[in-house]
Amino acid sequence: MDAISKSATFSGYSGPSGTYRTGLDVRLAARPKGLPTSGDFEITEVVVPDPAPGQVLVRNLFMSLDPGMLMLIAGESGLPMPRYEVGEVMYGDAIGEVVASADPSLGEGDLVMHRFGWREYAVAQAGLFRRVDRGAYPTLSTYLGFGLVAYVGLMDAAELRPGDTVFVSSAAGATGSMAGQIARLKGASRVIGSAGSRDKVAHLTGKLGFDAAFDHHDGPIEDRLREAAPHGIDVYFDNVGGEQLRAAIELMNPHGRIAVCGALNRQTKAGPVVGPDDGPGDLLGVLGKRLTIRGFTVGDHLERAPEFGAQFRAWLREGSIVYDETVIDGLANAPQALLDLVNGAYTGKTVVRLGS
Repeated sequence: MDAISKSATFSGYSGPSGTYRTGLDVRLAARPKGLPTSGDFEITEVVVPDPAPGQVLVRNLFMSLDPGMLMLIAGESGLPMPRYEVGEVMYGDAIGEVVASADPSLGEGDLVMHRFGWREYAVAQAGLFRRVDRGAYPTLSTYLGFGLVAYVGLMDAAELRPGDTVFVSSAAGATGSMAGQIARLKGASRVIGSAGSRDKVAHLTGKLGFDAAFDHHDGPIEDRLREAAPHGIDVYFDNVGGEQLRAAIELMNPHGRIAVCGALNRQTKAGPVVGPDDGPGDLLGVLGKRLTIRGFTVGDHLERAPEFGAQFRAWLREGSIVYDETVIDGLANAPQALLDLVNGAYTGKTVVRLGS
């Protein structure tokens, strides 16, 4: 517990039994000029108040980690969400259990999803929490997966069609691992993935059922992609940008579609400046082949959630999809886990287990 700052003020509060309820939270301690280090985070023990009228108190069970958080830390994300502010508790998707309620819409024991991650306890207005079914998935943390992101990226942004050849970058990650499998289940004729190690390549073609995969460190990406897709590609699910995007444009078939989901090439560099190697390059190929490049956010497609949820649960029951997940124990380990995540340490969705 040496990393914990005892900065909370304990006077004037007692819980229902006359004792203090405390919990940990994680704050951004400094705005890094490059990639963050563990010293840019502060783990603090705070007093957790009882809920005021209209509020609920939730004990978080799992919270999500994702590479996009690096851009919120940098403060220049270009994303439609507020940056993390220095000195304030960070936020992110989480799932937890209501332990006290001062609002009739939610009761003690209800399982809820919300955006108050990076803390062990969350106290807020009841309307900011969404009740979910405790038995819908094999594990509660499955609710934090990026399957819906992959689904709308393929179905809406890329307009996936049966028979398409699909290329997915960062295919062993939370979104890419879902995108490749969903593409196969929705009728793609060939699914290709890129990853950052030989072990991950074997994971893609073995456990996850990709038709082909390559390590993006193994020589020019265009050459590796051409070997994997000798007849070109119709859909590129882009989690990376940079050289992989340029290679995909070169190998796209006429009227191909690119769904832009992430920018790992930029997120994992020290500094926010975008250099000449970060963009798509000469766009003449986009013009000549009449390609579509479409960015998207899942928030614009939430009407797809019931459809995807029903389909995803059916796939899980049938055993036709693998939900790949890495679980990190303890909020105090979350900052380092985020840094490890963007450095390629994990496969699948990465979550932090806060309680049981």
